[in-house]
Amino acid sequence: FLPEVPALAMEQDPMHRHKDVLAHTIAVVAKPSPRRVLRLAALFHDVGKPETRDISGKGVTFHHHEVVGARMTRARMRELRFPKDDIRDVSQLVFLHMRPHTFKMGWTDRAVRRYVRDAGPLLEDLNELVRCDVTTRNEKRARSISRRIDEMEQRIEELAAKEELDAIRPPIDGNSVMKHLGLEPGRVIGEAMDMLLEHRLDHGPYEEAEALTLLDEWWASRQ
Repeated sequence: FLPEVPALAMEQDPMHRHKDVLAHTIAVVAKPSPRRVLRLAALFHDVGKPETRDISGKGVTFHHHEVVGARMTRARMRELRFPKDDIRDVSQLVFLHMRPHTFKMGWTDRAVRRYVRDAGPLLEDLNELVRCDVTTRNEKRARSISRRIDEMEQRIEELAAKEELDAIRPPIDGNSVMKHLGLEPGRVIGEAMDMLLEHRLDHGPYEEAEALTLLDEWWASRQ
């Protein structure tokens, strides 16, 4: 049924309350709000650990287990014939569940925008999953992680107060790009929109006039 789950019965880390990943997973599944997508994400969030487990002088590591886990989650949920929306949302939560831990290095406005953009409508579920993933028996570490998540959510609120974070997009659309450059629909329009979106993520909101200037410079560089 779910062979990935019993495979989690493996040693994890002395810092965790549980001696294996399976026990940790069971604890995480019991914690979140009773929303199907969130509970499934809690169940699958560490399925990539067995495949990525590595033992070195620094102890046990699971580098990129979220990437491998998201791929495994999609495959298993497809096989079990879950709705496409559930597969998309659960695998995205698995893929992103380690992202907030990089906040300890300090996030720029750009990083906050990207996090909100990547999480999309799953932002609330993602933040809850990250909190539920904390099962360490080390109280100091647990408080540190919780404080980090609090700070991250505060940064999101502060930036949202200044910008329209729930609608991160360039100030012009594809039709405007085609009209301005005199082009027909095609891949190059998507590339132009990607360029404009990157500028939005890097620098925040900007006006249509700036977008058209950027577009002219970008197009000239391709000629």
